[in-house]
Amino acid sequence: MHSPTPEPESDGRHHRAGRAPGRALPGAAPGPAGAPVPAAAAQPAGLPGAAPQPAAGHPALDSGLVRVRPARDLRGTLPVPGDKSIAHRAALLAAAAGGRVVLDRYAPGRDAASTLACLAALGVTVRRPAPHQVVLEGPGIAGWQAPAAPLDAGNSGTTMRLLLGLLASRPFTATLTGDASLCRRPMDRVVEPLRRMGARISGREGGRRAPLTIRGGGLRAIHHDSPVASAQVKSAILLAGLFAAGRTSVREPALSRDHTERLLPLFGVAVERDGPMVAVDGGQVLAAPERLAIPGDPSAAAFYLAAALLCPGSRITLQGVGVNPTRTGFLEVLQAMGARVRVEAVRELQPGGGPAGSSATAGGPGEPVADLTAETSELRAVDVGGDLIPRLIDEIPILAVLATQARGTTRIRDAAELRVKETDRLTAIAEELRRLGARVDEHPGGLDIHGPTPLRGAVVSSRGDHRMAMALAVAGLVAAGETVIAGATSAAVSDPGFFSNLRRLGAPVEGPEGLPGGPEPQPASPVPLGAGLVSQEAGEAGAAPSSLPAPAPAVGDEPA
Repeated sequence: MHSPTPEPESDGRHHRAGRAPGRALPGAAPGPAGAPVPAAAAQPAGLPGAAPQPAAGHPALDSGLVRVRPARDLRGTLPVPGDKSIAHRAALLAAAAGGRVVLDRYAPGRDAASTLACLAALGVTVRRPAPHQVVLEGPGIAGWQAPAAPLDAGNSGTTMRLLLGLLASRPFTATLTGDASLCRRPMDRVVEPLRRMGARISGREGGRRAPLTIRGGGLRAIHHDSPVASAQVKSAILLAGLFAAGRTSVREPALSRDHTERLLPLFGVAVERDGPMVAVDGGQVLAAPERLAIPGDPSAAAFYLAAALLCPGSRITLQGVGVNPTRTGFLEVLQAMGARVRVEAVRELQPGGGPAGSSATAGGPGEPVADLTAETSELRAVDVGGDLIPRLIDEIPILAVLATQARGTTRIRDAAELRVKETDRLTAIAEELRRLGARVDEHPGGLDIHGPTPLRGAVVSSRGDHRMAMALAVAGLVAAGETVIAGATSAAVSDPGFFSNLRRLGAPVEGPEGLPGGPEPQPASPVPLGAGLVSQEAGEAGAAPSSLPAPAPAVGDEPA
């Protein structure tokens, strides 16, 4: 659990980013369309007791060079990609429930595609008949087949951890692997509670790291007191609990992202929630809606907002962005920095009549979305730490870029979890921003960033990390001269259309027109878009700026 950051001494320029509920703020790229996603095929199937090997590592850092020059007057309106966290959960639950489910605004990146490829390897039919749309069809989890090869989660920790929860109930053996980065990340926080439920799991370092081999079946319910608030740990245990005898419950030190809890009732599952405790009874029958729509990803939106705030004469609008209270930490920090960001047309996307033969919006009842408009702003330094960190952990790389142009010293604390992400993000942020001339001090759990500092173009590296690639691109938009980003193709992990979208807004970006989003699907019969979707609006487009939904306390590690 992260400890609160001590109150800093004021120099007249500092503002502490807080979590004031309901305070008003001032004021996506299509995936490939086509036919069934091929099953994940990494290497020969592992046997119980065998030593599985990691899948291929990061893309070469000299691939997909992108050149960025200073920008101004960024203008336009964008629909950001579908929320990656919700997309994973919607696909996994739809495949477990069985039948035919259409997912609209499915996240286009490689991470979300990894989940689809793993499901295809388990016997689920996966089609992408139109951009942003996925159709899943299958017999349900009881009909899943033992995979013929290891399931490759790529770079996606969410894919691996949540799929472990579902596979814990299956009476066959499967191996899960990933790229070199994923195979370095800790998995024992999920493995240990699943073992207590009865799953047999082996892997490197006693199951601490992938590749992992699991054989499930015969689960028993548990109560798990999690030492950290982690949406992935919580979700994996709850998914296993659906197939365990008795009531499975998880208590966290504080509430983590609650997308799983909001989504389960749309599949007919009764969920008990009491603050940071959530419980499900085993034996409930999953019943899928015919269609789900996925809100826009606030973590993807952050990079476009930052570009507009930093580039002179800019104003952009992002449509349908998720503003779940457990995800709005970045917007609250922008408010504290003095950013001109308006939150408009806040609305709640509601299910269209419940499960079995209905339509719904992924994220569940009360999942709020809004349109966000950002304009060029003068920024001031902030202090960020404590329980705010997990609500913006994915946005810290771009927050660091903003801090280089803010007046004063921005202090980020309690962020040591960034050291076990796709790369050591604290070191990566500090070293790469210094190459551009930024003044950054690195600490064990955070950074001090001094501003405003003129940036100068240089050759920098994403280090195979998608959020680093996008953050460095935004930094390049305000750096004098040309910035060259090596390893820019890593942006495709979450937003393959990122660089194309920057060009649409008017940014001078040279590089590939589009980035690969994952396994290539093949042609399928089209499914009409928009049929049966229900949106219950609490506001109208063009209305006066709205207040954000009140944030829930959240502390934890992996945000997804």
